[in-house]
Amino acid sequence: FFMCCCFAGCKPALPPAAPKAANTAQTITVNQLLQRFAANTDTVYVYNFWATWCKPCVAELPWFEKLGQQYAGKKLKITLISLDFLEQTQTRVNPFIKEKGLQSDVFVLDGGNDPNAWINQIDPAWSGAIPATLIIHPPSGFRKFYEREFTFDALDAIVSPHL
Repeated sequence: FFMCCCFAGCKPALPPAAPKAANTAQTITVNQLLQRFAANTDTVYVYNFWATWCKPCVAELPWFEKLGQQYAGKKLKITLISLDFLEQTQTRVNPFIKEKGLQSDVFVLDGGNDPNAWINQIDPAWSGAIPATLIIHPPSGFRKFYEREFTFDALDAIVSPHL
């Protein structure tokens, strides 16, 4: 049900950051995620939907990590939402987090039995392809969904004006 699309010019990944020992994926439901989307704060929220088996997803993860590091101390929250199977959290997702040294919050989505039931809740324009990213800045009313792979510069150009 998920497609992984790669666009021309895929960039090589940066070397992993120093591992954060306790970073493991938590489970999040669609309703919990929708509640987060509705938060009315002055923070810029970046939600990246990805999976360990999706090559362009894995290729862009360092850019989200770099964005979080570059704006540490600013009102920016990076959340990585894995679409791997829930039962693979301990065997696949957590080892991946450790191997890549991911510092951002990582959740594995519990979408229930029918992904088509929740994809439109995330964004009506979403075909279900990953990587996909939702960026929300409540004070400015900015909410945009991107169904594509990002470079660091493209991400930074969208996020930085809101910080």
